[in-house]
Amino acid sequence: MNTMEEMGKRAKEAAVTLSVMGSAQKNQILLACADALLAAEEEILHANASDVSSAIAAGIKGAFIDRLQLNHKRICDMADGLKQVAALADPVGEVLSMHTMENGLIIGKKTVPMGVIGIIFEARPNVTADAFGLCLKAGSAVILRGGKEAFGSNQAIVSVFRSTLEGMGLPADFVQIVSDTSRETANAMMRLNGYLDVLIPRGGAGLIRSVVENSTVPVIQTGIGNCHIYVDESADLEKAIPIVLNAKTQRPGVCNACESLLVHEAIAEKFLPEMCRLLQEKTVEIRGDEATRSLFHDAVAATEEDWATEYEDYILATKVVKNIDEAIAHIRKYTTGHSEAIVTENYTNAQRFLNEVDAAAVYVNASTRFTDGGQFGFGAEIGISTQKLHARGPMGLKELTTTKYIIYGNGQIRS
Repeated sequence: MNTMEEMGKRAKEAAVTLSVMGSAQKNQILLACADALLAAEEEILHANASDVSSAIAAGIKGAFIDRLQLNHKRICDMADGLKQVAALADPVGEVLSMHTMENGLIIGKKTVPMGVIGIIFEARPNVTADAFGLCLKAGSAVILRGGKEAFGSNQAIVSVFRSTLEGMGLPADFVQIVSDTSRETANAMMRLNGYLDVLIPRGGAGLIRSVVENSTVPVIQTGIGNCHIYVDESADLEKAIPIVLNAKTQRPGVCNACESLLVHEAIAEKFLPEMCRLLQEKTVEIRGDEATRSLFHDAVAATEEDWATEYEDYILATKVVKNIDEAIAHIRKYTTGHSEAIVTENYTNAQRFLNEVDAAAVYVNASTRFTDGGQFGFGAEIGISTQKLHARGPMGLKELTTTKYIIYGNGQIRS
């Protein structure tokens, strides 16, 4: 039995204990782990500093480093995330329906834990805490496989959780992390049938594509975010400017950041030069079509590839469109189904955009940066699903459960 299979076996055994655990005890664990994270801040930051130094030495820079780096606030945010999950209603055991058949059978449907959840993710150590907290509250054990760049940080965080669990007399294998970040372990994890009940990839396009194409374990596909903002002819520009700035620059290395800006031609001359100047002050490179470049001379020519790219960086593809029809057609062609927004004061156009744009989250007059479990009131999230089966959008606690039918009889047999 190889190491991955051993981890799967231990997780499956731990999941039995966790699946019948009451809400009060799960919440107690989450609060204890939140306190333990804060107490171990120095050790975690030391491990993270080493990860960041190694990444910089390897030539990595920009938004990737931002995703990787931890600080006091981000440690506090991780702890607060666990506390928020503890405060949420337990999704396990909810009776969704109950009806009585003519033969007297009472048939109900209720939520139950998945069992063992596997998560493969890249350079965001906060995912470690979010994943543990959500999976535990949803009654499932979790096996984590992070990227090599965040190896020390992830190990330090999981060590805190496992020590806390052991100190409470509980199985440490409620949470495990793969200690080998090679491609071979990722491939083995994708084929851990019989142990993993579902696998969730969280990261860039290459990782997600690899898991979807190669996994024999059922996959929930989290999203690549080529997110658009369309500034309509009737837009209030005093709303539009801060919305675009926030969506692009507040944290460019995340999947709900804006990557493409579409502007109605009737307001382009008034709006684009100032908008691009403000973006440039935030070090954003503008890659524009011909109309954009004629209005903002520092813009470089956009290619076909730019319209389809999730940059996760200080780069924005910009295009002037004739009307809302062209804007919607462009989004339909290039969207990854994550988050799309319109800035408009026209009710009809707002409703058209909401109805005709196919994405997990569609906004009117707001930044795409709100597509997040915490911002939606779900507590922490496991990722943003862009698929349409089982889960779509921010995946919180309910999306990490499944259902089963419960049937009460009184001696009935089928004729």
